[in-house]
Parts: sequence; C-alpha cells; structure tokens
Amino acid sequence: MTGIPGAAGQAAVRGLLRRLDETSPFPLAPEWRAAIEGVPRHLFLPEKVWLGDDLMPYERSEAPDVWLGAAYADEPVVTQINDGADPGDGDRWASCSASAPSIVVRMLHMAKLYGTERVLEVGTGTGWNAALLAHRLGPDLVTTVEVDAALADQAVRNLKVAGVEPRVVTGDGAEGYPERAPYDRIVATCSVREIPRPWLSQVVPGGLILTPWETPWLCYGLLRLSVDRDGSASGRFYPHSAFMLMRGQRTDLRIFRDVVRDEHVPEESTTRLPPWAVAGDDWAAQFAVGLRLRDVWWSWHEDPDVDGVLSRLWLATTDAVSWAAVDWDGQTDDRFTVWEHGPRRLWQEVEAAHRWWEGEGRPGPEAFGMTVAPDGHHTPWLVAPDRPVPHTD
Repeated sequence: MTGIPGAAGQAAVRGLLRRLDETSPFPLAPEWRAAIEGVPRHLFLPEKVWLGDDLMPYERSEAPDVWLGAAYADEPVVTQINDGADPGDGDRWASCSASAPSIVVRMLHMAKLYGTERVLEVGTGTGWNAALLAHRLGPDLVTTVEVDAALADQAVRNLKVAGVEPRVVTGDGAEGYPERAPYDRIVATCSVREIPRPWLSQVVPGGLILTPWETPWLCYGLLRLSVDRDGSASGRFYPHSAFMLMRGQRTDLRIFRDVVRDEHVPEESTTRLPPWAVAGDDWAAQFAVGLRLRDVWWSWHEDPDVDGVLSRLWLATTDAVSWAAVDWDGQTDDRFTVWEHGPRRLWQEVEAAHRWWEGEGRPGPEAFGMTVAPDGHHTPWLVAPDRPVPHTD
C-alpha cells in the first residue's frame, strides 16, 4: 500500500474497505479492492478541506487526525469552495468534492468494466476516480476531462504521486474529447440536466453512458444509457446519489433578486396539497415532479416576515418569467394560500404532476428511464419507453 502514511493510514484503508464490504449491495470486486489499496484516497485530498454542512475548513497540518479521518470516511469531502475564489465574509458553497467511496464504487460497478474498455471520465476533480479507473484498466485506456484548470493541474500532480497517469485534459466535459474517441464508456462525476450531444457520437454502439442526474427541482439519481447504432441512447434511472451540477448547465438565479419584482401582481388561490409533499423528504415525489416540470425550481423561505405566514415555498421557472409561492400559517394542514405570477400557473402544474404520480402508484426513480434521440431530444418514460412521462413547460 504505497504512500499510506504509517500504521494509522493503513488501518484507515482497511477500515474503509471493511465498511464498504458491510454496506455495499454487491461484493466488492478484487480489482476494485486492489485499486483502493493501490491508489489511496488521501493522496488526492488537498491540504485544506471543508467539512460539515457549514463547510468548516480543516488544514492537514493543524488537524491531521480530522483530515485523515475525513480521507477514509465513507463521506464526501469538499475540496474546493466558490470555484476556487476567496469567499471572504460571504457565503461558502461547495464547487468540488471527493465523492463518498461507496458511491464511487457503486458507479464503477455499474459501468460494467471488464478490463479492456476505453473510458472517458467527465469531471476529473481530485483525480481519485480517474486513478481507480487507470489502476483497473491501465492509464492508456483512460481519459479524464476537467473544466477547472487549477483542479486539472492539481489532479495531474496527484496522479503522478500515486503512480498512475491517465490522460488529463483541461476543457469542457460537455464536449467530450473527440481526439481519443470512440469510447466504450463515458462516466461523469458531475450531474447533468441533459445529455450533451457530443457524448452520443463519441460512444461506440453498445457502449454505456453513466452520469448523475439532476433536474432544477431535484438533484438525485444516476442514469445509465446504452448507445444504439442510430446514435440514440436509452436506459434507466437508479436512486441514491447527488453530485454537483456540470458548470455549463448551472442556473444562476436568486428568487428575490432575479425573479420577484415589486410591480408584480400575483393571482391568489388556495390548495389542499401540502407544499412539503412535493418539496420535502419524499424523494420519489420530487423526482417525478422534476421529470414533469423540467424547468422549475423551488426554495423554502422560513419566517418570511409576512403576517400569518410561518413558511413559504417559492417556485420559479429557470428563465425567471413565472413564479409561485405557497404559504403555510403553521396551524392549518389542509388549506394553503397560493400566489402565482407570469404566463404559467406553476402551482397548478405541480398539483397536476403530483396527481399523475399518485395515480401511477407513487413510483420511485428506479421505475423511470430516459431516451435521448440523436438530435438531443430527451424523452423520460415510466416503466418502458412506450410510456413517456407527460411533459409540462
């Protein structure tokens, strides 16, 4: 286990492997076990990491035990904030992380790699996932693309220290990397709201595209597509994952700054659908609503300083043209005030999506799939491709 920092580090690696054995729904393949031992995760973490919901910084030199514990916990570790800019006294937000080892292993398992596949990874990040791929397949079969030049440069250094050096490219992963195409697999480590068309043309027929998925409504799930000879791709969703969105697909909006205006005069109505039914802890409901309303996002506003309102759910379209708000007074759980503005009545669309989902038996993400045509048109479906999800936008 080259590079492990002493007995404590070796124990940490063994502990991680033991946890993966205990929690994984499938046996950890010997090849991936050897890769985790051969390219230890700590080699790919920067000296400073950010931990917890409040993104507290921890320096390796100042808190070595915390740093090493984070390196081998089955948790994501934030390795960059604010796209590398100094937030000063402003908000911190995660812009790069080392994914939890369990989801890394699960995605590698789902990629169905047997040892000879040519792989394009989109989203190099720290380089650890690329290192695992290169350890398993050999560096010549692995290409990885990173949009952030500073992250790409650091990943190159990390990979060199680890002793595996796949091709690292600085560029927009949405464009793939045609110079080394075609690929047998494209594996993304960032979520997407749509499959970039270059990916379809750079994968061989029968090859796979595996990517985390996101709608503006919910960041959740994995999508595995098989590419057909006509350049289309189709496949199913799988639950339990959340990744940072591909930078080129971000929606940079703030509801109060960019959507709601003083001169707006919203239409008032009422609803019996609790707002938390579609923006709470029911991930299946959120996933289904997101597939129906593919350009709508939401945000909770607690204690909005409005008489008689304890919490308010805001909704808005990504083009900032239509918005809605649903108010809860903190007492009544079967009647809520709705405000809607713009050409679309967003809460009515949400109610229709929720009724449809309940009428279909409240299916989870694993019941859904997606077909992407060669021209890039996306058609989500339920159970089978001949049952498209009704589309509202």
